[in-house]
Amino acid sequence: MHPYQDPALPVDARVEDLLSRMTLEEKAGQLFHTMLTMNADGTPVTEADGDDLELTTPQLVQDLKLTHFNLLGTYGARETALWHNAVQEMAEGTRLGIPVSLSTDPRHSFTDNIGASFNSGAFSAWPEALGLAAIGDPELVFRFADTVRREYLSVGFRTALHPQIDLATEPRWSRQTGTFGSDAKLTSELVQAYVRGLQGPELGPESVAAMVKHFPGGGPQKDGEDPHFPHGKEQVYPGGMRDYHLEPFKAAIAAGCSQMMPYYGQPVGTDWEEVGFGFNKGVITGLLREELGFTGIVCTDWGLLTDAPIFGEMHEARAWGVEHLSVAERAAKALDAGADQFGGEECPEVIVELVGAGRIPEARIDASVRRLLREKFLLGLFDERRYVDPDEAAETVGRADFTAAGAAAQRRSLTVLTDGPLPLSGRPRLYVENVDPAVAAAYGEIVTDPADADLAVLRLRTPYEERPNKFESFFHSGSLAFGQEELDRILALLTATPTVVCVNLERPAVLPEIAEHGAALIADYGAGDDALLDVAFGRAKAEGRLPFELPRSMAAVAASRPDVPNDTVDPVFPHGHGLEI
Repeated sequence: MHPYQDPALPVDARVEDLLSRMTLEEKAGQLFHTMLTMNADGTPVTEADGDDLELTTPQLVQDLKLTHFNLLGTYGARETALWHNAVQEMAEGTRLGIPVSLSTDPRHSFTDNIGASFNSGAFSAWPEALGLAAIGDPELVFRFADTVRREYLSVGFRTALHPQIDLATEPRWSRQTGTFGSDAKLTSELVQAYVRGLQGPELGPESVAAMVKHFPGGGPQKDGEDPHFPHGKEQVYPGGMRDYHLEPFKAAIAAGCSQMMPYYGQPVGTDWEEVGFGFNKGVITGLLREELGFTGIVCTDWGLLTDAPIFGEMHEARAWGVEHLSVAERAAKALDAGADQFGGEECPEVIVELVGAGRIPEARIDASVRRLLREKFLLGLFDERRYVDPDEAAETVGRADFTAAGAAAQRRSLTVLTDGPLPLSGRPRLYVENVDPAVAAAYGEIVTDPADADLAVLRLRTPYEERPNKFESFFHSGSLAFGQEELDRILALLTATPTVVCVNLERPAVLPEIAEHGAALIADYGAGDDALLDVAFGRAKAEGRLPFELPRSMAAVAASRPDVPNDTVDPVFPHGHGLEI
């Protein structure tokens, strides 16, 4: 047995022993954190699947020597655990047997965006982060994160690619649903509870490492466009509130978060270099490392180095500000900036090339590999936590008490904006749209013509503009206002039949006419039909308060400053609004 395999030795001694035995190629493999999929039966993908993932699992693990992976897709708990164990067994068979670290985007709510999150599937279903912010209870966020930890741990996920603590200050930005809203103080309180729930008092075998994102705050996107795409690469601070966006990250560091992900955005009009944050030495080394004292892992956001297909369409690397550099030069710049790992990339030969050419010293590679290996040892991946129990996974994921807690949180998060006839009573004749009639039948008599109804229940989603690109279509961007044809259809129902309207707020919808004409208006951030109807009929109490303001018009949105919270003129509902019924 080599010293690094001896659990009785101190972690740092094990790290140094293992590092001394690694080839440059093995070290380079540690610097990449790419995607995997799995077969539905829980076996690894061993043949090219013809999709966007061009390399098979054996190629990535055995040939390229990668050991950090992000699982794409939703699967059963037992199957995920079986797959995890099969990948770990594959890794154990390599020369040094370095275990795999598996990560995931959020999996506990209702949004399904392959670039940002997955719906809950087998996992317990909770409101989106915006809904947790609407409740505003750090103790609940701790219990949520602790539930996530237990469910993740059972199937083998050891790194959470969350929480996302950007501030929702630009109403059009598509990523707000994953945030805690526009309030830096509340976000700071909730992220500390979140990190403690995932990691515990310190990182150990029972922890899930928190990769907090997106440093130094991705909210202030010019025109609200998303920097996954070239037209959204600019991040601006016309209100001079750069420090405001940093507050939650200071809180996350104080809570001991293990990892940090810089954003794609390219700062414009500041004293920072105008390059994406993953390449930005002033931001990663100067601000994050030296000024804020962060000592953990810095992993770039996905796809900074190489152009890659997504859904069969080619997307350029998000190398904003350094588009002119070669792949190797981009990697060197990110390493010089202070990044430890490249998300969504699988080109370790580039690192070998840089070291061989003398562009990057091997000692610089060692510094990052040391951090990455140390976390694997702390998480117990070399010892008792290399494998998981599929039976335990099946029992733990979606456990009854976890599911009940998530359902209760859904109800608490609902935000009553106007109450009208609420709470409802009796068994009225109900006309429903975008509500499961089978669920609604437990609350009233279902009719198919609104003219026959005592009351209508209408569920809506925040409007957005369709984008032609397949991947971008998942990122709901652009106008927050309903188109005139759709608005006319909605208002016709509202004027003909008293209607309880529930709008899912993934962004701050513009809905003054709906607020005026609806009998009652409720906001949700991920809640089942039964949760909505329980609140409407007074069987559960809604506690939500708006985590951002709801603007009156798109003109007001366009005139607001992207870095300033709640900055639109005369909003229909202010930040923090919510009624008790």
